[in-house]
Amino acid sequence: MTVLTGPTHGPVDLPLHLAWSGLRTFDLDDDKLLLGMYRIVLTTGLRDDYIQFLDGNLLTSHWPRLRKMVGRDVRKAWEGTFPQLRLYTGWAAA
Repeated sequence: MTVLTGPTHGPVDLPLHLAWSGLRTFDLDDDKLLLGMYRIVLTTGLRDDYIQFLDGNLLTSHWPRLRKMVGRDVRKAWEGTFPQLRLYTGWAAA
């Protein structure tokens, strides 16, 4: 199982393959910037990016908002891989 142990606060610089247009540095102490960075990584990242840039606790605590910011396929993939995310969305697995 993949463990997400990315940074939890302060500035984070995303590489060009993730943030190729616009903002590349995100301050994780600012919820708006954290959500923006997580959306980018969730939708365009690869496994190594998830491990490097996402933190499991932050992902879980912000998932109710993040799940609305990503497409259905991304949302289903993440909730399928990390069933604990479903606990924070108001629905449980069937």
